Amino acid sequence: MMRRKINWIWLLAGCTILMVACGKSGEKGTDESVASKMPVMTMVDSAAYDFGTVTEGEVVEHTFQFRNDGEFPLILNNITSSCGCTTPEWPKEPIGPQETSSIKVRFDTKNKTGPQVKTITVYANTEPAYAELKLRGVVNAAEK
Repeated sequence: MMRRKINWIWLLAGCTILMVACGKSGEKGTDESVASKMPVMTMVDSAAYDFGTVTEGEVVEHTFQFRNDGEFPLILNNITSSCGCTTPEWPKEPIGPQETSSIKVRFDTKNKTGPQVKTITVYANTEPAYAELKLRGVVNAAEK
């Protein structure tokens, strides 16, 4: 009788260890395969744009081109800028795998003089969950 209980305990312990070990290896493979298929926002040119030197009051515009190098659709959830003087426009619909799209950014230099660096943060369904774009240049004071 005692021997039978010990055999059942060993059988249950072995099954438990086997199930835990199998579950972990299967989960790891699934996580890796899903991560490798995530949307990937790849800049076509550069994530930084130097607009050079402009005069105060001018509006600087630049279009950042990007491509989805992942296997799932890329969704831009939100885009913020470091200053109210910089406004982004972005596609609201998903960007399919290997499709190209763009983000247009406008920087109003009114009341801005000297060296300028504006950061635009793009939030998307990527890993990491955000990317940064930069506008930089110098704004000379307007003659009065």
